Amino acid sequence: MNVVFFGIVLVAFGTAAWNQLTWIPAVGVESPMERVTKAVVDSAGSAVELALGLVGVMSLFLGLMKVAEAGGLLRVIARLIRPLMIRLFPDVPPDHPAMGAMILNLSANVMGLGNAATPFGIRAMQELNTLNPHPGTATNAMVLFLAINTASVTLLPTGVIALRASAGSADPAGILPTTLFASTVATLFAIFITKTLGRLFPIRETDGQGTTGESRGNPPGAEAEEATGQEDAGEGYPVWVSGLALGTVVAVIPFTIVYGRAISPWIIPGLIVGFLSFGMVRGVPVYEVLVDGAREGFQVALRIIPYLVAILVAIGMFRASGAMEILVKGLGGWTSLVGLPPEGLTLAILRSLSGSGAYAVLASFLKDPAIGPDSYTGYLISTIQGSSETTFYVLAVYFGAVQIKRIRHALAAGILADLVAVAASVVICVLLYG
Repeated sequence: MNVVFFGIVLVAFGTAAWNQLTWIPAVGVESPMERVTKAVVDSAGSAVELALGLVGVMSLFLGLMKVAEAGGLLRVIARLIRPLMIRLFPDVPPDHPAMGAMILNLSANVMGLGNAATPFGIRAMQELNTLNPHPGTATNAMVLFLAINTASVTLLPTGVIALRASAGSADPAGILPTTLFASTVATLFAIFITKTLGRLFPIRETDGQGTTGESRGNPPGAEAEEATGQEDAGEGYPVWVSGLALGTVVAVIPFTIVYGRAISPWIIPGLIVGFLSFGMVRGVPVYEVLVDGAREGFQVALRIIPYLVAILVAIGMFRASGAMEILVKGLGGWTSLVGLPPEGLTLAILRSLSGSGAYAVLASFLKDPAIGPDSYTGYLISTIQGSSETTFYVLAVYFGAVQIKRIRHALAAGILADLVAVAASVVICVLLYG
């Protein structure tokens, strides 16, 4: 992460310095270095505002998750998908709290609930860190979880659909099939490339500054279970039960695609009522437990502020220096030949760096009469926005929450998955709208 952060800053400074030296002063026009300076200040302030904005939603959803955990819901879900999860995450005990947290995070991403996914993802990282024999170094499970998270299958890109509707689209939900295709392809690739890189670049025994349960000879997850007081959840449900649950989820997918816009307003209220109702049925003191979880969410949100400040300042400098504009101009002509116009390239690059910045750029493109939401370019950039994630933001927040400094192949896996998501977006949009 040190190399990534310094590299972005250095490129931004070098670009701004060259532009400053060749700049011809004009009345009322900021110099390149002045723009970078302003971007640094604005980005630092935006990072704090973003973190404070997360306090409420993070406190709420971590509180709800605490209720679900106290009632045993996470263990039930983990046992249901045990056949899949034990193959994806062989280093994580199937009954560990990390399994349930990861499932809820991925489920929230599938439904397009980015704000709900973040607290679940941070909780999953915290639980995965209890199994980490090399503190400060990302484990294979952490890297795989992050890679899947950045390329998560997206069933309902609600934010993009709403933006398309506001831009006057005749078919705002027309990106549902393209987004589902692109994000599914990217997720499968993310799993493949992460597993491959994990075997090529294993953790060195010298990594980390200490040891935890597994490295001292304790069974994996022993410390976590001892700390949480959870009992062994057994070997999981019979295969036919897991198959029935998976089949039910698959059967619901066509329904959600057809009625996605009608369903989306019900999702978050439904989650709240569902978790609290489950806790009440299981005899959980839902108010007290939710408050305890919310307190933890508040502390986590404040703890990630320094990491957000660092990465958002670097990205702000990169954009303000003109480095992104140079990159787009240099590659835009070539990518247009394969169906990726300059607007799509701009969004593809920005999407990995800044979610809010990409959203703003998407809005400006969709409202541009020369592009519009229902053109090929409009469908393409909407699909790119809905099928990829802000990789650098996720790296900073998730790893920052557990003080991971050596991210290993996480960045490479995330960026490659982003590239595959863009390529898949081009392919499906050419087939359907080209």
